[in-house]
Order: sequence, then structure tokens, then C-alpha cells
Amino acid sequence: MATYDVIVVGLGGMGSSAAYHLAARGQRVLGLERFGPAHDLGSSHGGSRITRQSYFEDPAYVPLILRAYELWEKLERDSDRSLMTLTGGLFIGDPSSVTVAGTLASALQWDLPHEMLSAADLRRRFPLFRPAPHEVALYEANAGFLRPEETVRASLSLAAASGATLLFDSPVLSWSAGASSVEVHTATATYSAGALVVCPGAWAPTLLADLGIPFAVERQVQFFLDPIGGIEPFLPSAQPIFIWEGPPGTQVYGFPALDGPSGGVKVAFFRRGRTTSPDAVDRTIHDEEIAFITDHLSSRVPAAAGPFLRGKTCLYTNTPDEHFVIARHPLHARVTVACGFSGHGFKFVPVVGEILADLTLTGTTPHPIGLFDPTRSF
Repeated sequence: MATYDVIVVGLGGMGSSAAYHLAARGQRVLGLERFGPAHDLGSSHGGSRITRQSYFEDPAYVPLILRAYELWEKLERDSDRSLMTLTGGLFIGDPSSVTVAGTLASALQWDLPHEMLSAADLRRRFPLFRPAPHEVALYEANAGFLRPEETVRASLSLAAASGATLLFDSPVLSWSAGASSVEVHTATATYSAGALVVCPGAWAPTLLADLGIPFAVERQVQFFLDPIGGIEPFLPSAQPIFIWEGPPGTQVYGFPALDGPSGGVKVAFFRRGRTTSPDAVDRTIHDEEIAFITDHLSSRVPAAAGPFLRGKTCLYTNTPDEHFVIARHPLHARVTVACGFSGHGFKFVPVVGEILADLTLTGTTPHPIGLFDPTRSF
């Protein structure tokens, strides 16, 4: 039976970052992943993720995202990879919508740079967009996109370089924690350590069932479309990321064309998925799904509503209040958990890794994580 200081279960965005931070602090780390490195069967894939600072979900996230931006830059330097690109971001909708009003409230509370654009301003400055006369946009220059697969590869590479042992195709069947150690069981081995970090993604309902949180796993679809009239207006130098809220609260989001003409333009709905389980998810992209999103775009970003190139399913693991769970396990002092990222967590990957290392080694962190207490009222 091998012995380690810390075992990290799950090596997606959060787990790979935790493994890196712990190994960099001199811990003997074992990382276990049920699939291969930087796989496309969970939540940390699809070529791009939005990053933004003016946070409509809750202003309490802003100190964490500001620290995350510092750590994204450090991760890029340490790994010699391009992971974050700032293109600017548009948050569009009725002035009272969550997307606009929540983003504005966050920007004002934390004195974040931003501009408010009327519908006419938006059409003039970004002619791809067709807002209704009553709609407005908040523009944030510090928004942009992240590269999820490259991020996971970067964290895994740095973790391994710091001495971590990383095992793939090793799904965890169960774990247990005692007063002085933890044990993790796979189909082929049992591992022991002084501490455990569980970053299970969509497998949280089974691996962290004892938290008693009613996680809901949703199937989401990322669509890649061939823009009408050519790719040039959608290049990152001209096209910001966007989140657009329409009635009744439907949010669609999109990216510039990141990978040339063959890559197309990526668009998706935010939290409009079907409840599923990670082992039974339907990974086929259906014609009616393509038709629905292209119809939705046709009146808002009509040039983006071109032919379907390809699609990719991913999984959101939602908590009832759509806030994260990051904490020491309330029943097991040697176990730290990070899950329930509810479709908006990837931008926090490097700071979550830092927090998990803090909690594992000291039981506390200077970062404000009270919002993510697993014992909160749901």
C-alpha cells in the first residue's frame, strides 16, 4: 500500500490545480483521474471558457477573481503557455436583467473599469450585434477567454515537475477517512495518505453523497458555427466575448473565432441543459438543438447563426443556489472538497488550487470562501 501526503481525486481544472499547488509546496501528491489527461468527458474542455471580473452572480466573487487573474498570469509564465486572452466582454440585456444589473452592481461595488452602452452605442461600436431599442450593454475591457484543455495540461505538467505522481484511467470507487489517515480505493489498488482532496466534477453526487447536498448534473451543449459572411469580423481583435440575457432570463454566450475558419464561432446557452448523470449523458447533438440556438442568434447576432460545424457536450454540476462548494469536509477533518461549480467556475481554477492547498495544509485560507460552505442552507 503506497503512502502519500495528499491524494487528489479528479484531475480536471480544479484537481489538476490543487495537485500543482500542493506539489509546489513540497507535498508528496498522488493524483487519480478516471479518464485520460485533459479529456472531454467532464467539464474542463471545449476549447474556451469566459473570464470576467464584474461578477453578476455575486459581488463576493470579485476578490477571488482578481487573485485568479494574478495566478493565471503566473501559470502562463511558469508553464510557458498561452492560457488567457483579454478581448473585452459585453453583458447585454434589459437594464434590470441579472446579466446587466448584476454586472453593473459588482463593477460599482469594487470600482472595476467598465462602460455602459446604449443600444445605439452597441450597434455602432460592435456592428455584429442587433440589440432591441430598450436593451443596453456593459462593456468590460478586462474580460476574455481561457483555454481549458491547455490549462489542465499546464497544471498537470507543473505538478509532475514538482514530483506529483499522476495516475490516469483510474476511477475512484470509494474513499474513507479516519483520525490519522485516509484511504482511496480504485478497481486495482488502495492508496493511503495523510489528507485527501476531492474534486469530482459531475461525479460529486456519488463521491460526495455524505455532504447531503442535492447536486443536479446537467447536460450542456457547446455549438461551433460557421459565421455568415466570413470569419474576419469574428476574430479576437474585433469580437469580444458576450453574455446576452433575453426573456425570460435566457442567457446565450459566445466567443470570437479562436482557431481560424475551421474552428468557427462557439456559442452556447447558459444553464439551459437537461438533467442527466455523467455515466449516461447523451453526447449526440440533435437537429432541434442546433435549430433552437441558430434561431435565437438570428435576431441578435445574425452573422453568427451560420451552418453547424460541430458540437461538444459538457456537464454542469449545479448546487441549488448555484454557488460553489469549497471547504474542509464538515464530517472529516482530513478531507477537503471542491465541487458544484455550477457552470461558472473554470475562471477560478488557479485560485481554487491555491485555496485547496491552504485548507489541506493549515485548515484555513485567507481567501473569502464563506459563500461556499457546504453546511449552508439550501
